[in-house]
Parts: sequence; C-alpha cells; structure tokens
Amino acid sequence: MTETDPVPLSPTEEKVTIEIMNEVVAAESVVSDELPLPPVLTAEEERRLWRKIDVRLIPIATILYLVSYVDRGNIGNAKLQGLITQLDLSGQRYNIALTMYYLSYSIFNVPANLVLKKFRPSRWLPGLTLAWGIVAALMGLVKTYPQLVIVRVLLGIAESGMSPGIYYLLSLWYPRHMLQWRIGLFWGGATFSGAFTGLLAYGISFMSGKAGLLGWSWIFIIEGLVTVAVALVAFIVFVDLPETATFLTPKERSFVIHRLKNNMSSAGEEEDFKWSHIPGALLDWKIVVVCIANIGVAGPLYGISLFLPSIINGFGYTPAISQLLTVPPYIIATIIVVITSTYSDRIKMRSPFVLAGLALAFVGFAINVSNASNGVKYFGTYLVVIGEYETAPMIITWLGNNAVGHYKRGLGIGMIVMFGNLGGIISSNVYHAQDAPRYVRGHIAEMAQVAMSLALVAITALVYVRRNTRRDVAQREMEEKGMVRELTTEEVERKMGDRAPTFRYTL
Repeated sequence: MTETDPVPLSPTEEKVTIEIMNEVVAAESVVSDELPLPPVLTAEEERRLWRKIDVRLIPIATILYLVSYVDRGNIGNAKLQGLITQLDLSGQRYNIALTMYYLSYSIFNVPANLVLKKFRPSRWLPGLTLAWGIVAALMGLVKTYPQLVIVRVLLGIAESGMSPGIYYLLSLWYPRHMLQWRIGLFWGGATFSGAFTGLLAYGISFMSGKAGLLGWSWIFIIEGLVTVAVALVAFIVFVDLPETATFLTPKERSFVIHRLKNNMSSAGEEEDFKWSHIPGALLDWKIVVVCIANIGVAGPLYGISLFLPSIINGFGYTPAISQLLTVPPYIIATIIVVITSTYSDRIKMRSPFVLAGLALAFVGFAINVSNASNGVKYFGTYLVVIGEYETAPMIITWLGNNAVGHYKRGLGIGMIVMFGNLGGIISSNVYHAQDAPRYVRGHIAEMAQVAMSLALVAITALVYVRRNTRRDVAQREMEEKGMVRELTTEEVERKMGDRAPTFRYTL
C-alpha cells in the first residue's frame, strides 16, 4: 500500500457506516418535518443578520462573564486590604479558602451544563448570576475563617454553570468557524475584569473604616451588589435558542438554523438527550486529552489572577500601587484576545494560537523564576497574563469545534471547564506566604503545568492533521472509483458525529 492509498475503515467503523447508509435510504420516503427553505441573503444582508444576533447575545454575555470573574478573583485584591489579618488566615487557611471554591465549582460544572436547555438559558444563566451576586455580597460580612470557607463553597456552586453555559449557548447559535471571534469578545470581558478589579479595589480601599468595615469587606459587598443589578437586567434581555428567538423574523430563524445545519454545527446534530452521550464524551480520548491540557491553561491563569497583586507587592510596591499596577497587563491582554480571536476565525485554526499563548506564558514564568530585576519581572507578568488569557478561550472553542452533538458538546465543554478548575485547585496551593516575595516554587509549578499542556496540544493537533489527511485521500479514491454514496450532512452528523467521513477536524 502506497502513501496515497486510502486507509481502510476498521470493522466497527465500516459497520456503523453501512448502518447509517441503510437508515438514510430508508428515510428518503418519509416526509420530514423541516423548516421552510431559508431566504437567499446577500452578503450584506447576512452580515446585518449576524450583527443583529451579536447585539442581543454578546454584550450581556460579556457583562455576565466580567462580573463572574470579578466576584471569583477579587479575593486576591481583598487580601491586601486587611482580609488576612482580620480573619486570621494564617498558615494555609487562605489557600484552603481558594481551594474550596474551585472544588465545588468543578463538581457542579457538568450537571449545570446538562440542564441548561431544560431550564431555558434566559432564566438559568441570569438566575445563577443573581444567586452568586447575593453570595458574593454576603462574603463581605463574614467574621470568621469557617464562615469564609462556607461562603466560598456556595459561590463556587452558584458560579459553576456560568462559564460552560455561555460557551455552550454560543456554540448553539454560531457556525463553528464564526464562533471564536464571539467567544473572544465575551472572554475579553473576563480579561478586562482583571483591570476592572484592580481599579475598583484601589478606589474602594479608601472606604476602609466606613460603617465599621475594613476595605476588604467593602470590595465584596459593592462588587456583589453590582452583580445583583446585572442579573436583574439579564432576566429582561437574555435570549434562548434560535428556534424560539422572538427578536428574529421567521425567515431569519429559518436562515440561521439551516446555516447551522449546512455548516456541520448544532442544528444538524443529535439534539435529544441519550444516556449513551455520557460515556460517548467521557471515553472520547480527544475530549479527555484536551481537557487535561486545559489544566495547564486554566490553572496558571487562575494562579496569576489570584496572586498577581501579591506578586507585584513583592516587587516592593505599596498595596495601593500594587492594585494599580495589575491594570495594564489586563488591558493589553484584552486587546490581544480580540485580535487573535478575529484572526483565528479568519484562518479557521485554533491550535497555533493555543501553542503560542502557552509558550508566551512559559517565558513569563521563567523570567519571574530568574534573578532578573523587578522591572523585568514585572514585564514577565505581562507575558503570563497575555499568554494565559489568549489561550483560555481558544482551547475551549477548539474542543467545541470538534465535539459533534448538542449534549456531547455540552458535556465536553462542562468537562473542560471542570478540568480547568482542577488546575485552579492546584494553583491555589502553590503560592505560599513563606515563599514571598519571589514565589519561586509557585512559578515553577505553573511552568510545569504549561509544559504539559504544550505537549498535549501539539500531539492532539498532529493527530487531527493525520486524520484529516487520511479522510481526504479516502474521499478522493472513492470519487475516482465512482463509489460515492450520498449522505446528507444532517444524517452524517447525527449518526456518526466526528467519525463521519465528511467531517474534518478544526486544527
């Protein structure tokens, strides 16, 4: 067999293919209950339609994601405003409080995504936001360490459905090669939250002593109440799925749904829940490997977001100035996220951006391990923030692009966020007070996670290249021999998913 010969299907793949072909042939005589044919739109009309959808989805998704990251990460700012002293967070107590959030968050990620479609996104996501906003505000009133741990656990449970929920929802609205730019926009909100919290913490610090509360209490209370207000607005403006979108005309809904089907995306996939979807996602090595890789993406990201004020404080700056110096890296990272997301959709590739971001973060951590001057180390924190925040949305989009089926994708996205929060658990326990001001052990631990992810992402991308090439060769051979059997994209997607001979992995 030469290199150009098609690789034969395994007995299992051949059996599945034959069964699907028979089902399609048998279904040809059945009258299907499909939507009317979509209208033919000009390029400008289609751009206006997607812009109309963007206006309804992206701004509120961005704001929800922003307040989510503010409320989970502001404990790093509160640490410099008296939290450690007043609650006696000596030893590992502060790290344990961080860990308990990520533990509860991880446990409830997947179940939260499974119920998203059942409870309607327009009610489920704003409801979660309202719940964690109340919990976040109450965190400012705790008086003891046990109370702080309990509230952090509740915050993790309440926030667990937000990140995977928004990723999943957007994957049900946009074709897969139009998705990253949208995710980049709302992820930009999460990135900007780092700058936002720094500025807010600096301003709120001057309220210390008001009503008998220190600055850390006011950080939690004010930012939590802002989240509650955002949740109330979200109940009014958030939308559900394309099939029920009242802000679209029937013709616009038809166009969007057909576009998704023809693009090998959500509307043409398995839409009903089956118990087989659970092992289908849990045992798919491609999903599992990318999820493990996300440990080395999300873990260092959470580490830098939680400990950046302390790291900069270790360079010799006052707490107030340290809060301000956290702002510039996040502003630049926000711009980079949007630019790379736009270009990623344009070239329809994800893995090169994931690898580049991880490499950048690795260099940034290495600089902070070295004996460089504090100014150079501060520059290194820019590389870490930019690299990690650019990579995080890209790797989740990559998994979603290659997971076919509503619930398989939902499970996969829940899993990758869950694994990412396992990284958060690790990163919550690698930066110790006794290692200040250099935190060498913490930085080395983060570098190890990044290195692991670099290897796994590179291997997965190479496997995808190999499989795409094999399918291209096999398809050409079948066409030359007149062996092509017509299968609708819809049937291929529903029955075979990413095993379909017409499916190509996004690299």
